[in-house]
Amino acid sequence: MSSTKFTPRVFSGMQPSGDLHLGNYLGAMKRWVDMQDAGQHETVYCMVDLHAITVWQDPAALSRATRELCAGFIAAGIDPEKSILFNQSQVPEHAQLAWIFNCVARMGWMGRMTQWKDKSGKNAEAASLGLLAYPALMAADILVYHATHVPVGEDQKQHLELTRDIAAKFNHDYDVEYFPITEPVIEGAATRVMNLQDGTKKMSKSDPSDKTRINLTDDADAIAKKIKKAKTDPDPLPETVEGLESRPEARNLVNIWAALADTTVEDVVAQNAGKMFGYFKQDLADLAVEKLAPISDEMARLMQDQAEIDRILGRGAERASEIAAPILAQTYDIVGMVRS
Repeated sequence: MSSTKFTPRVFSGMQPSGDLHLGNYLGAMKRWVDMQDAGQHETVYCMVDLHAITVWQDPAALSRATRELCAGFIAAGIDPEKSILFNQSQVPEHAQLAWIFNCVARMGWMGRMTQWKDKSGKNAEAASLGLLAYPALMAADILVYHATHVPVGEDQKQHLELTRDIAAKFNHDYDVEYFPITEPVIEGAATRVMNLQDGTKKMSKSDPSDKTRINLTDDADAIAKKIKKAKTDPDPLPETVEGLESRPEARNLVNIWAALADTTVEDVVAQNAGKMFGYFKQDLADLAVEKLAPISDEMARLMQDQAEIDRILGRGAERASEIAAPILAQTYDIVGMVRS
């Protein structure tokens, strides 16, 4: 089925789990801003708070994290006038379409999901039903807007494949071409940002050491200090990208530079070939401060006016429902739901 009849529309979301870091910015938020500003698609960006509660959340912390995530999106460059920006629980069509998709998806599909296996662990029977079923909600998040494209990291490709399977099965079961077969968008030098102290591990807020990551709330001094103390090896930068093989920490810092500077890994290597890492990290620290410190400052300013954040989210939810409600209504008609 071709998706050419659908309005070109991007959807993506992020869980409000707190402690935004450089990996969130380079791997997702910066790319979302680029897609917004390119103007080739309608862009819909969401704080997926319903996904967050698949594991228990402190209510006050969840509320704060949702507002902080909204502040982070805006500080990173997402414009609530250019993009639709909202939190998932304010748009009930997400959960309503998810139930339809729960009835389309197969248990075997859910059980094979890598994140289910990782997060449920050895005691899967004690995990929440929501944790098992949340890929159907993720599919609903995307398809309730007939989104044609989703920017994803490598670790999310399996979930998008499930979304495509659900769309295809729904279309087949009801003999329609109603839901698009959404395309992944995977691009950029630093779609997967690694730990500053261990280049084989992904940067994560769950690491007990704060020096392994750059938080978007870090000030300029903290950003520079963490870059300068990042783990490297004793060799200078190579003359070719191939020389970064088997040097994960070196490759990670080169990737970060390329992503922050909107250039290629090849250009970064050519520009810095032969440079020792002490000098490279000084230059990278200057670049990171230039790009990231204004985001930290703007997030702090926005969080001083939470009523304004709530207004932005409420308006975004209204705009989202204007798209989602008729798509859900047509879905109900296709399935045969009787409505007044």
